Amino acid sequence: MTTSNTIQPDQLPVTIRTYLAAHDAGDTDTALGAFTPTAVVVDDGSTYRGTEEIRGFLTRAGAEFTVTSSLIGAERTDDAHWVATKHLEGDFPGGVVDLRYRFVMDGDAIAELVIAP
Repeated sequence: MTTSNTIQPDQLPVTIRTYLAAHDAGDTDTALGAFTPTAVVVDDGSTYRGTEEIRGFLTRAGAEFTVTSSLIGAERTDDAHWVATKHLEGDFPGGVVDLRYRFVMDGDAIAELVIAP
């Protein structure tokens, strides 16, 4: 695998940018449309597999908190591996966090997403 290269956030694949914007807007259907039917999402120690589990994740993720987020960084490892870094502030425990969204693409769709600090 090649090393990561820092890029501008607007250089992320359109599918990733669409997912991030839709998730921030609470648009579950558009966010879900970015994934393959067999995609895997790992967030906060839980793993979600396939369309229905990911729909549940998208519906619940952060719903109990008021959060603002900014896309503050992006990296490209290769054509299939991308990282978006978001700065979140809100009324969740700790109040501030930078999260790395590690994407594995399958063509134009997200096959895997791992979210972690």
